[in-house]
Amino acid sequence: MANWLEVTIPAHGDPEALCDQLTGMGLEGFVIEDERDFQSFLENNTQYWDFVDEKLTRSMTGASRVKLWVSDDDQGRAIIAELHKKGLSPESRPVADADWENNWRDYYQPVEAGEHLVIVPKWQNYGGDRTPVKLDPGLLFGTGDHPTTRMCLAAVEKYARPGGSVLDLGCGSGILGIAAAVLGAGPIVAADVDEKAPDIVRANAELNGVADAFTVHVGDVIGSGSLRAKLGGDYALVLANIVADVIIPLAPYVPAFMAPDGAFVCSGVIDGRQDEVADALEKAGLAILEHNTLEEWHAFVCRKA
Repeated sequence: MANWLEVTIPAHGDPEALCDQLTGMGLEGFVIEDERDFQSFLENNTQYWDFVDEKLTRSMTGASRVKLWVSDDDQGRAIIAELHKKGLSPESRPVADADWENNWRDYYQPVEAGEHLVIVPKWQNYGGDRTPVKLDPGLLFGTGDHPTTRMCLAAVEKYARPGGSVLDLGCGSGILGIAAAVLGAGPIVAADVDEKAPDIVRANAELNGVADAFTVHVGDVIGSGSLRAKLGGDYALVLANIVADVIIPLAPYVPAFMAPDGAFVCSGVIDGRQDEVADALEKAGLAILEHNTLEEWHAFVCRKA
């Protein structure tokens, strides 16, 4: 097993200029950590979250640094010595070259949801008495372990009907629609703003033998009338596990997607935003049947009023 040294160098101003200096020394493979970039990213993407992890925020407070990795041997230590000579004040710590290709999988274990479902990573065998939904944890939200996803899965289990059509808005990994399909619902139509969604959803659907039930679209449902027209309506179940700042402007469009006796399930609502979301749902002509909570999160189930 190879070992490495993670080298952190304070930028003292412009991280890009520091990277140029390091490149001039023949070094490469940098990671820039800069509070300004972090804050800019948050400010320009507020529609995708209601909170940011405090530990992450603390780690980025005042940050302006560049990281690189060198081998933990005489050659690597010679590079660090050269950085010191340049007055760059590097700090280093040892990092084991663990078998991340396989070890990261230890963090993903089967997750029970509702009364009968269990989300199982694709590399694990499940021999229990619940209905398994296989999933390849990827880059998109929805691995089954988040409280909002577990609440939505419980609602899917309760409201999905055999042969009933499903619309999953902000589908992420496809987990909600796949669970509905595994329970016998379909066809399943999904949409997400992420261009990777169709491939990821299709791969996860294939794991469960339900790929033929799926159609996946890429686009902004709120901003695109043509996409809304393409999605159509008369769905027995509409799902939206997103965030409050998306659910609120989405709400007026939801009734048009629903069948007369259809259900709308939404979650991703952090504590403190539940009243705003409930008000938006009711103003959109939806009657709230259920308001469920798990940890600091809220989920709603609605019918047409």
